[in-house]
Amino acid sequence: MSHYLATTQDGSDWVPQYISSIDSAKCIGCGRCYKVCSRTVLDLVEFETNDDDYDDDYNDFDDDEQRMVMSVASPGDCIGCEACARVCSKNCISHAPKAL
Repeated sequence: MSHYLATTQDGSDWVPQYISSIDSAKCIGCGRCYKVCSRTVLDLVEFETNDDDYDDDYNDFDDDEQRMVMSVASPGDCIGCEACARVCSKNCISHAPKAL
């Protein structure tokens, strides 16, 4: 399988790695990736939890704030720079080369 191949300014071959997913279980919603992305690829969304994950016999979670995480909103706008992954402290962003 061949991938999209670019050439850097010094003539070296480079295979851009485009964003493929964000692991919402690892993401803390800090916004670093959002701030560094110049292409508005990412968006902050509510983390959807499974109610079965919590033992709520005492209604401990009724008034908790909703957890926010990043999501891939516009994957087609990604230019493959991987800046988002470099600033992510939780290593939750996955990239892959674009197949031709």
